[in-house]
Amino acid sequence: MHRDIDVALLRAFTSVVDTGSVTAAARLLNRTQAAVSLQIKRLEDMLGQALFQREHRRLTLSPAGERLLSNAQRLVALNDAVFGQMTTREFEGEVRFGVPTDVVRTYIPPILRRFNTAFPRVRVTLQLGNSSRLLDAYERGELDLTLTTDQVSDRRAETLRVDSLVWVSAPNGNAYKADPLPIAIGDATCRFRPVILEALRKAGRDWRVVLELSHQVGQDATVSADIAVTAELRDSISPALEILGPESGLPPLSQFMINLHTPMRGTNAIVDALADIIRTEFKQRFGDKPLSKPRTRKIATAAATGTSA
Repeated sequence: MHRDIDVALLRAFTSVVDTGSVTAAARLLNRTQAAVSLQIKRLEDMLGQALFQREHRRLTLSPAGERLLSNAQRLVALNDAVFGQMTTREFEGEVRFGVPTDVVRTYIPPILRRFNTAFPRVRVTLQLGNSSRLLDAYERGELDLTLTTDQVSDRRAETLRVDSLVWVSAPNGNAYKADPLPIAIGDATCRFRPVILEALRKAGRDWRVVLELSHQVGQDATVSADIAVTAELRDSISPALEILGPESGLPPLSQFMINLHTPMRGTNAIVDALADIIRTEFKQRFGDKPLSKPRTRKIATAAATGTSA
């Protein structure tokens, strides 16, 4: 006897796995928490197995859930691909999309995945760099749309997120104790650079540049080696690094906006479609509150001592 699994139940299951909680999955799916919980229960009843282990208010996959996950993800993706191909205009071509290197890992994979599912014949060409260079390329017509990180508002752009710039170091690192402070920082066009240096100047903290490179991967490698500290947006910090709190003795830094620059709507339907997917991704993550909230992380407790790392 054949039994069909409702894709909506699998979508609820994969959403809980992706977001880490029923509450977050409900927000992602635009449903109530009770509705998502009921879908998970229906799926468990159908399969006759518990898919999650509930311990101390945390959900972790059960062995049965681990077996189901990869197949569930494939079925949901196939469902979306078929629906998209059958109901969406067959756009072809290319979209040139600029992304600052410090937000690529955090935001871009799900955006590209959604767009590719809906428009498999359209190629997205990513151009990575810092915000100043990307905006120059956009204004020269070399990019169709771009994200930027900006300290001040731009009436030509749409703010998707307000995030905090914070100090980061290697886990249990000592680089922040050194005097002068060793820093990994972007080049002269980096928008974080003047904010970082002005904060250190006002705090009377001497510093030296260990790495001058406007690329987060290179900065992360230097910081992971515990030979420097750097500053990054809170939402985009690598799991391999940790936030340095006020106890480190380092001065507080500013907030930055993640802005979306697009041409006038209606100029290019493919570009409009990608822009809509970008907006949807940010809205589903953060709702109508684009302001960054504190996130639990290990924070260094030792104050800066002036001793060498």
